[in-house]
Amino acid sequence: MQLPERPLLLTINKFDNVFVMKVGINTKLPIWYHPIYTDGIHPEARFPRERYVSLINRLINSSVSGKFVFNEPAKATRDQLIIGHDQRYVDDFLAGKLTEKETKRIGLTPWTEDIIPRTLHLMGGAIAALDHVIEYSGIAGNMAGGTHHAHYDFGSGYCIFNDLAVCALMALEQYNLQRVVILDFDVHQGDGTATILQNVERALTISLHCQTNFPFRKAVSDHDIVLPAGADDRDYLEKVAHCINIAKQFNPDLILYQAGVDGLSTDSLGKLDVSRGGMDKRNKMVFDMIVDHTIPTVVFMGGGYSKPISHTIDAFCDLFTAAADANIRFTSVLDE
Repeated sequence: MQLPERPLLLTINKFDNVFVMKVGINTKLPIWYHPIYTDGIHPEARFPRERYVSLINRLINSSVSGKFVFNEPAKATRDQLIIGHDQRYVDDFLAGKLTEKETKRIGLTPWTEDIIPRTLHLMGGAIAALDHVIEYSGIAGNMAGGTHHAHYDFGSGYCIFNDLAVCALMALEQYNLQRVVILDFDVHQGDGTATILQNVERALTISLHCQTNFPFRKAVSDHDIVLPAGADDRDYLEKVAHCINIAKQFNPDLILYQAGVDGLSTDSLGKLDVSRGGMDKRNKMVFDMIVDHTIPTVVFMGGGYSKPISHTIDAFCDLFTAAADANIRFTSVLDE
């Protein structure tokens, strides 16, 4: 594949009142992040909002910070949202008119006035990462999202709009890609993604999840690979390998990788017994496949609710570090 000459990437963004400047060619992993990912959730919400600011601070101050380019996303537009969602639902959310029943089903309550811009920036980060890999190939990520429980006309399970489904439909309908794989390794089934894309033949949904976990009324993905509660590294990685083989057989032009770390044994919602090392091995298996077959890929964070939350942050640091290392290898393959 012949790519345009890779430009210098320059971003100057304000995180925690400190300007962060990163310069480098796009062999560095582009990541989209906005402080509102944390600040847009009420401090009293059950969702562990501090994981976003903790993760960005960890990466910026780590010995591997030079492997990343941190970018601040623009807001997604209404037109982008309705690619995958009902216009009535989108308009009611944007106008702050969702019912109490609808907001409770989403679960990010109590809501703040920033929940709308937060959601738009979160979706914008996913779309920006998609745009990047379409233009330059390689790997990119959004440091939030993986909102796979959002359905066509309602939100659920901390998810308002479905970034995976919207990106898949954009790739197929606007960028004219032929085949997209959604590789969902969150511990919870990607039910919203499955329902939104159920009649889209060129999008393949693969969900590896714990059978006895949320959502308790499962949807039907193209491939649902289930694990029993208590599954350990050996059981888990065996299923991961199976999912990767399914993805390869589809010969995708793009992979959307839902890389939740809520399968960790320390996770309060996961019910699995996967170690940090097992989770890291999972990611490297995925990225090895991506590099070997030079498949442009967007990484979505997905769930992570460990107690203490530091275990979640450790695993997400491993994820983005592995993605950055894979992006360097990916670029070198393209340059050969």
